Amino acid sequence: MNYRHIYHAGNFADVWKHLVLVALLDALKQKDKAFCYLDTHAGIGRYNLDAEQARKTAEADQGIGRLSQHTHLPELLQRYLQLVEQCRAEQPQSYPGSPWLAAMLRRPQDSLILNELHPEDQQQLTELFKGQRQVSLRREDAYQSLQACLPPTEKRGLVLIDPPFEQDNEFKKLAEAIQKAHKRWPTGCYAIWYPIKDRREVMQLHRRLTLSGIRKILLAELHVKAAEQGVFSGSGMLIINPPWQLQERLQPAGEWLRQTLGQDDQAKLVLEWLVPE
Repeated sequence: MNYRHIYHAGNFADVWKHLVLVALLDALKQKDKAFCYLDTHAGIGRYNLDAEQARKTAEADQGIGRLSQHTHLPELLQRYLQLVEQCRAEQPQSYPGSPWLAAMLRRPQDSLILNELHPEDQQQLTELFKGQRQVSLRREDAYQSLQACLPPTEKRGLVLIDPPFEQDNEFKKLAEAIQKAHKRWPTGCYAIWYPIKDRREVMQLHRRLTLSGIRKILLAELHVKAAEQGVFSGSGMLIINPPWQLQERLQPAGEWLRQTLGQDDQAKLVLEWLVPE
């Protein structure tokens, strides 16, 4: 309950996570049929990078702050930055969280379920989406929300699971929650974010999901520097049931980010199957 994403908004991890999210939502829109987007840890939806909390860490300076200085970007990065600029047109010096991005990319027939447990953050989220049809707001434990909301009535869609990883057993809880959710809705697309800080925890997460029986799990990691125990060196995503050609769309954008946001010669991009079909 103490975690506030405003301290980390717009950092390199957000850039990678939201780039993947945009690619996934674009893929869902290739079919006319409606989809549902479920965000289990929604936050406040939009962040002021001039706020005291954001400037205290200044993490955005090494993330989104380094992208706006460049031109001739890969197509997916251009798409993502256009959405960031659209957000800033509404509120100067702001950065879009995953709910805002999903709201901008959804069509009239698509629905959003945004869950946030923190009372103050949930209140801000409510104010941001007040009066918006097809947007449902919930305030409950994220993993309870997974059980309550799946499968959605639309039968197709995306679940973003983005925990704060404050608890010691978060990786274990996450793996268990994913397996339960997948049993309820095996055809859904799931995007799971995790920090690369404790490599042992990350490898255990990978192992648990590899042994779970779930197929079609894509591994997408952006490492900005050499791995070091206890140091936040990378941003990881696991995508279950990824859309066709997701790797091909992420590759050029991820490689560009590796070169631009990388902090040493150990920076790398990992795009490979953790579990194939």
